[in-house]
Amino acid sequence: MVAVHGDETGRGGPGGAAPPPVGTRDLEDLRGARLTADARAELLATQTECTFVFTAEDGASAAVVLSFAYDDGRFWFTSVDGRTQVRGVDRDPRACVVVSNAGTDLAGRRMLSVRGEVTVHRDPAAVADLLPILARRLAPEGTDRFLRLLSSPRRVVLELAPTEIVASHDSRRMAGDGRGGPNRE
Repeated sequence: MVAVHGDETGRGGPGGAAPPPVGTRDLEDLRGARLTADARAELLATQTECTFVFTAEDGASAAVVLSFAYDDGRFWFTSVDGRTQVRGVDRDPRACVVVSNAGTDLAGRRMLSVRGEVTVHRDPAAVADLLPILARRLAPEGTDRFLRLLSSPRRVVLELAPTEIVASHDSRRMAGDGRGGPNRE
């Protein structure tokens, strides 16, 4: 993925000693609770729903919840031409995706926020080529049925190419899972 937001090691202790476990003193500095590259990969391989944030017509931020597939370093979505999120990225291709582990079996509380540039694929041949990426991820037991449902004249595919990790969080990297409980050894 793109460059990570600063270091993932957390703050050091006095005199360069090992840093205290994140969340033992306070919750001010959470650098040590960022998702590792492996944890980001696990989250994106497990979750299929996200919040897609874009710029509305009036310039304010707007968001929708969308299903997604993460494949080959890109986020993939499908929509219908004319929907608010498609109109939004047509005006301004910058967008943000927020993924959490809510609703999955992944332990702890995990979150990833990624900025990127969106390309809207409208050409029917390109859409037909890209929809299987989503179908395999979102309907692995019924890929053909799902593809039939998605076959519509105004169907588009949105491709978000990440440009920056805005924030990430992994409560498993914190003492007491980030809720003030005992330190893990």
